[in-house]
Amino acid sequence: MRKTLVALSLGLALSGTALAADDFRLVIHGGAGNIVEGRFSPEEEKAYHEGLQAALKAGYEVLNRGGTSVEAVKAAINQMELNPIFNAGRGAVFTNEGKNELDASIMDGKTLTAGAVAGVTNVKHPVNCADLVRTKSPHVMMASKGAEKFCAANGAEIVDPKWFFTQHRYDQLKKAQEKEQILLDHDGAKKTSNAELYIDPLMYDYKFGTVGAVALDKHGNLAAATSTGGMTNKRFGRIGDSPIIGAGTYANNDTVAVSATGSGEMFIRTSAAYNVSVHYKYEGPDVQKAGEAAIKDVGAIGGTGGLIILDRKGQYAFPMNSAGMHRGTIGPDGKAMTAMYGTEKLREYKAK
Repeated sequence: MRKTLVALSLGLALSGTALAADDFRLVIHGGAGNIVEGRFSPEEEKAYHEGLQAALKAGYEVLNRGGTSVEAVKAAINQMELNPIFNAGRGAVFTNEGKNELDASIMDGKTLTAGAVAGVTNVKHPVNCADLVRTKSPHVMMASKGAEKFCAANGAEIVDPKWFFTQHRYDQLKKAQEKEQILLDHDGAKKTSNAELYIDPLMYDYKFGTVGAVALDKHGNLAAATSTGGMTNKRFGRIGDSPIIGAGTYANNDTVAVSATGSGEMFIRTSAAYNVSVHYKYEGPDVQKAGEAAIKDVGAIGGTGGLIILDRKGQYAFPMNSAGMHRGTIGPDGKAMTAMYGTEKLREYKAK
């Protein structure tokens, strides 16, 4: 098995310090994978940082005016769902059939209400659709045509599926099909006897742009959300961890808010997002240690990726066992701090 680089984030802030009543924080990710210096052009780096900054500022506007954490994570993710550089919404990868099937989930840490959608093809903002499931139905998850019908009936913005087409995503599909493989949004899969389930380890990082957000609002409430286009060339209605509460998304005011990005199957098998909450609750309120423990479990079964974690004290962390993760945070000072590479410190990115 290929050795993975353990690159634990240096991004903790406000650790052990209670926030003031009017303080808040937003933390986001844009996917994890083989994100190493030298493989991105200056133009690509600029695009990622600016995409993260736009998302952070959208969520900041909500939190700064006293909006809820749920509203903030939706606002941040909506920005990334519109940005083709991320594997969510407009930038979603293609299935084997040449379609874009979108997944998303959201959870309110105050009420523990949650919503999720899987395999939707015509909803402009899947995370908004997931929130409609949370607020307008007695259910947690809806899928495919049923989810589309429900969300359309409840005011979701519907678009022609062609709206999600981007040429570079389609080119990725063609390359994947040429090799008779599935490209994971992240790395960590093994070869099986079925060619259609094989992921070439040299190709896994073609796209690592699943997006997520966690927020703490001025009222002291947490929320988490995740949105993705899934896996390039996926078949058979495959669904990863992003729309699964407890695997890709979890929020509880008593512990933490979490969004995951990585080898979906392994995050599902370890209930990664909820696992962070368990470690935090029973082993001490340390977001970094709780996240490291959860990622260790993912890695033990061959999975890679990363997590964003936030608690009610405003402590946050970016534990990962991949080479890097597109990530960022913003607080009351309005400074959008972002990073890409594993040990890179968060900074206010300024294009050269």
